[in-house]
Amino acid sequence: MASKRFASSAHAKRAVGSARPIPDSKIDFSEIPESTEAELKRARRVGRPRTGNAKQLIAIRISPRLLALLRRLAAKQSKPYQTLIHELLEKAARRAA
Repeated sequence: MASKRFASSAHAKRAVGSARPIPDSKIDFSEIPESTEAELKRARRVGRPRTGNAKQLIAIRISPRLLALLRRLAAKQSKPYQTLIHELLEKAARRAA
């Protein structure tokens, strides 16, 4: 069995726990070149775009068999499985309303 390489693994937690934070004043930034005007003009925001309809993060329990089925359906439609789950829930809620 392959070993896990996730931040939530016990090994990673021990490694993070033993690490000591370094204050910015102790970091040597002298070898990092200044950004040019051209670089700054090309720079873009990283991360999700800010929209007025951000989704709320929740946790639900789904059987592994159902989750595998949803992931396969999503892959067939070339979309993320969480997007598919959202669409299915939205359709079901509209029909029930």
